[in-house]
Amino acid sequence: MKKYIAFLIFISLLIAGCNEGQRLNEVQRFGSITGLKPEKLDYYKELHADVWPAVLDKIAECNIRNYSIYLQQIGDAYYLFSYFEYTGSDFEADMQRMADDPDTQRWWKETDPCQLPLGDEGIWTTMEEVFHTD
Repeated sequence: MKKYIAFLIFISLLIAGCNEGQRLNEVQRFGSITGLKPEKLDYYKELHADVWPAVLDKIAECNIRNYSIYLQQIGDAYYLFSYFEYTGSDFEADMQRMADDPDTQRWWKETDPCQLPLGDEGIWTTMEEVFHTD
């Protein structure tokens, strides 16, 4: 749980520094990356083929839209790339509400052991957006 809170604080600080003066409810885009244990590949895909409805509901309640996770194999290693858009006005509070949710915590207990952190931020490492067009 501490790793998620640290991740959420990092993201909120990043947003505060990068989006100073941003209008409320403007879409904010996030990309993250993590590794995937090869022996957990099938299980991870199975989990995401039938995501628990309570987890999907919490994602929507916390103002996350257009959430996607992509898989890429490079050599013998597997990587996951996630993308989502945040449409709320208090990212830190919404992420804390998600982290406090018992169903989400149970979901993370299933998904976390499948993943291989790539940095010190936690399981998912935030990526820098270098280009976007609508």
